[in-house]
Amino acid sequence: MKIYMETQKCLIIGSGPAGYTAAIYAARADLKPVLYEGMEPGGQLTTTTEVENFPGYPNGIDGPQMMEDLKNQAVRFGTDARWGMVSEIDTDSRPFKVKIDDGTELLAETVIIATGATARYLGLESEEKFKGGGVSACATCDGFFYKGKAVAVIGGGDTAAEEATYLANLASKVYMVHRRDELRASKAMANRVLNTPNIEMLWDSEVKEVVGVEQGFTKALNGAIIRNKKTGEARKIDIEGFFVAIGHKPNTELFKGKLDMDETGYLITKPDSTATNVPGIFAAGDVQDKHFRQAITAAGTGCMAAIEAERFLGEQ
Repeated sequence: MKIYMETQKCLIIGSGPAGYTAAIYAARADLKPVLYEGMEPGGQLTTTTEVENFPGYPNGIDGPQMMEDLKNQAVRFGTDARWGMVSEIDTDSRPFKVKIDDGTELLAETVIIATGATARYLGLESEEKFKGGGVSACATCDGFFYKGKAVAVIGGGDTAAEEATYLANLASKVYMVHRRDELRASKAMANRVLNTPNIEMLWDSEVKEVVGVEQGFTKALNGAIIRNKKTGEARKIDIEGFFVAIGHKPNTELFKGKLDMDETGYLITKPDSTATNVPGIFAAGDVQDKHFRQAITAAGTGCMAAIEAERFLGEQ
């Protein structure tokens, strides 16, 4: 077990586009950042097979490879990337006292939180099996792959409505599966869904299973079994894409009661800034962004957080 009792200028909690980009900028500013990668190094993109909408990759790139590239770039400039999770943080005074799950304790003059968010899934075994092979939680990330094909969107809120109308411009048909008999989305969004010709609503319905074919490491979804909750009748819909839109959970348990957050747990940052309510602590990426949730926007806020951390230290 290693104990680092020295004070770090900049501690970055979490990896992914926000954390690694923050590390690149902080390292180039000679802040000598220490980054703890967390339970899932690379974040949500490690579950994505192909990333085609991140600038600089004209032929697309595998999600895990892209995260490895970002990490290597951060390390190249002097980031100390460590395996482990932050288990405790004292935000009452600077330098902030931080404990790692392996017993390590350290002090940090600034902290950048990039712990991200976790997409909520239905919890089906078959759903887990076809992640990256047809099952997705992001239409703007993966919708392009289903151009001219039939897909399904699961959910009934604003996010699901937005995903369905977005996909309707690409897919030949969109089934929207909702467990109730009316949408929870706003009136405007609900009207858009109901007035889009190639969206078919499956009311009072739940997904029992997603199905497809597996050949070695290749998985291809080709349908879903949908059950009507009122009649009990089950049917198979032929689809190639399955988009779960029942919300995200920000990974902010560690900061409850310590930092300001909204009712769903997203960290609140100041306008046009990544600064939290505690001076010296910044938040970047999906942990504070519930609107866009894209790799490029996460990277952008990671850049902002590092620049703001550097300026904060310069003013002390």
